[in-house]
Amino acid sequence: MNLDVGTLFSVTVMVMALLGVLLIGTWLQNRGMRALAWWGAAYLIGGMSIWMLGARGSVQDLLSIDIANALLFVAMGLTWSGARLFDGRGVKPVAMFIGTFMWVGACQIPGFMASLDARVVLSSIIISGYTMVIAFEFWRGRAEPLGSRWPAIIVLAAHACLFLLRIPFALSAVSHGEPIPLWENGWLPIIILESLLYVIAFAFIMMAMAKERLEFKQKLASLIDPLTGLANRRAFFDETIRRLEKGSKDPRPLVAILFDLDRFKKINDRYGHSMGDLVLKIFAEKAKANLRPGDFLGRLGGEEFAAILSGCELSTAFALAEQIRISFATELSHGRYNVGATVSAGLAVLHDSEVEIDTLLARADHALYAAKARGRDRVEIADSDRAHAWPMPRPPAVQEPVLVSSPSMVPSANVRSKVGVR
Repeated sequence: MNLDVGTLFSVTVMVMALLGVLLIGTWLQNRGMRALAWWGAAYLIGGMSIWMLGARGSVQDLLSIDIANALLFVAMGLTWSGARLFDGRGVKPVAMFIGTFMWVGACQIPGFMASLDARVVLSSIIISGYTMVIAFEFWRGRAEPLGSRWPAIIVLAAHACLFLLRIPFALSAVSHGEPIPLWENGWLPIIILESLLYVIAFAFIMMAMAKERLEFKQKLASLIDPLTGLANRRAFFDETIRRLEKGSKDPRPLVAILFDLDRFKKINDRYGHSMGDLVLKIFAEKAKANLRPGDFLGRLGGEEFAAILSGCELSTAFALAEQIRISFATELSHGRYNVGATVSAGLAVLHDSEVEIDTLLARADHALYAAKARGRDRVEIADSDRAHAWPMPRPPAVQEPVLVSSPSMVPSANVRSKVGVR
């Protein structure tokens, strides 16, 4: 089958123009995805470059060789910058145009312009180099769970390798000791066809990645409490169920801790909801700072929080809960806030026969209510676990909070005594 070079050039130009408009149109619908705009601009500039390359022989060499290739390398630089923006990295203007600078500088050398082989080698190296660094940018962001990321890396790497093959094809294209003219070279239609397939595949993969990114952010937002940044109730229960299922095959203990801020309604009523929100944020920060890296913390709603600790002995969980209780009360009683906020907590450990999340959390909730009934600002263990929990180790030495009695900031003892159990 004979491939007409002129037709391939025309099809490639039209496809790149359409894909460029499509990418920019998609960006206009979601301005937060700036990479799409950069990729769209790259396709439009690249399409113009391909049109000028295809017009060789009918326009001046300055346009079809010098400027056409320079524009192609600009498009490659824009594509690389888009890949950096996609993963939250900044644009590097000088590095973005380094391929263009190399080409323009080389074009000032008469011997370079007179040698087709030299031009093919340099342009192939620049294109392959840009393509590899684009693949590297996507590889650097591989921790993000996007299914389209790896196909993008594979397509880019394959394109870079295939474009390097243009060098030996071009250097070996001789007939009777003379180089075969560019338009009569058998490798040129193959390179153009591969490039056409590449630009189509790359554009659709990029749009798929952008769609996955948007869906992932929406899913993540549905599982995150917007005030504290912790997992919300749904996410916490999903993670707890997952750990319970895993715990059925893991002999190590799993401990649930429920936290409830004491007299939180009183804080809102006296100091306003902005202070109440600040207290919730401070608790989330203190809890995260004192829990272990693998522990899972969530906000169940209002002033209620919960944590799941995998592979944790009850004594260790008790000490961690005490650290959270003391550091939280110290921050809000000795710091610049002086609202005297405290927290109560209840602990329960997973039993071998326990597989229901409701059973585990219900026992932790009973322990929490026991902490409330016994004076608040304390940590209690579920009754069924207490026989195996004592003697408990003392928590690390942290100065116990002393409630500030500033009349302008802290409710009086008489007012505080009238607040309900919560």
